Amino acid sequence: MVRMKEKRAGQMDMLNGPLISKIILFALPLAASSILQQLFNAADVAVVGRFAGNQALAAVGGNSPVINLLVNLFVGFSVGANVVIARYIGEGKSEKIKKTVHTVITMALICGAILAVLGYVVAGPILQLMNTPKEVLPLATVYLKIYFGGMPFFMLYNFGSAILRSVGDTKKPLYCLIISGVINVGLNLLLVIVFKLGVVGVAIATVTANGVSAGMIILFLANNKGALRLDIKKLTLSKEEVVKIIKIGAPAGLQGMVFSVSNVCIQSAINGFGTDAIAGSAAALNYEYFTYFVTSAFTQAAVTFTSQNYGARQYERCRKILRVSILLGVCGTGVLSAAFVLGRNFFLGIFAADAAAVTFGAARMLHVQVFSFMPPLYEVTGASLRGMGYSMTPAILTMFGSCAVRIIWIYTVFAWKPTLAVLFWVYPFSWMVTIIMVAGGYFIIGRKALS
Repeated sequence: MVRMKEKRAGQMDMLNGPLISKIILFALPLAASSILQQLFNAADVAVVGRFAGNQALAAVGGNSPVINLLVNLFVGFSVGANVVIARYIGEGKSEKIKKTVHTVITMALICGAILAVLGYVVAGPILQLMNTPKEVLPLATVYLKIYFGGMPFFMLYNFGSAILRSVGDTKKPLYCLIISGVINVGLNLLLVIVFKLGVVGVAIATVTANGVSAGMIILFLANNKGALRLDIKKLTLSKEEVVKIIKIGAPAGLQGMVFSVSNVCIQSAINGFGTDAIAGSAAALNYEYFTYFVTSAFTQAAVTFTSQNYGARQYERCRKILRVSILLGVCGTGVLSAAFVLGRNFFLGIFAADAAAVTFGAARMLHVQVFSFMPPLYEVTGASLRGMGYSMTPAILTMFGSCAVRIIWIYTVFAWKPTLAVLFWVYPFSWMVTIIMVAGGYFIIGRKALS
């Protein structure tokens, strides 16, 4: 009877039963959602690359590090929301869940408004600091300003999805992305090919699609029959819940932000090799996103399952969650990476029509994509620590291993031998350093927290 009720409510029992099948059922829709979202973003790149030329491709594709730099801090708060709500579920505190849900949506609106203003103001200066080629700069600036205008929608979708994930519901966000993604692709084709709007059309299509997905998430929450039900009239900011969310989410967001700083430095170095290198790297980067989203899916599974079980004091189950999530994450990313590398010319050709750009993209794949099975080893481990409430430690260790190491590499090793191959080698090297550091942190903290 209880299981039927949970199924109708879209909830998953994370505290009992087999873990492998449940983690897969949780992670697959989440991975599909992220990959689908990236596919629709990639449609932006593909359409402008095919119908608006390499400059437009570079303007859209080379913007990812800037977008992530400004967005990641706030997206980190959604991780905190996920952990806090999942912990309350494990502890059986329904009133706390209701208060947190309304606080989270209010935070999403505030964060979105801040990002909209911030993105508009700093878009041009940041792109100039990144050594963006002069022929690309005007298009890239326009794209960023329009893109950030839709940040309130983007935040609502991400925070709302985090609420649903806390009870194991990763399917509804997928439904939202399927519908909004089709709208995105359709508008891309219409605005770029028919109306010749170029990067402006791509940006408008993306903002519109984000608005649709945000609206659907809000409707799902408003129609929820359980503790996650959203009542717009009851939106509030509970100081207690905000503090808890920020305490867990801020380190995760700061990690993502600093991580993006290192990627901005890398993108700046790539920009120095010219438009073809920017376009080829942007094309290859799409496939790195695909494999990373598999990593992210099992990372989210680990943090959510661990949060609920830690709240219920099921410590041995927490240890098993870590082992299962790492194994599934490594296998999933490994298989996907192998497929992309073996078919690299075909896959790169989807986004870049120019042979020179494909050559640069293939070089990136052979130096970076091949090793994309490594991030789950530290990402999932860090997620397990966050699920137990230890968010600062994995953030600091990851910031040093994957961020500081990369910046040091650029100004030492790459400065000594400034080739693309040397630049790309920074990824596997920094991943190895991070794995060692985060594993050590888990060993020290886990012995105390899980005893």
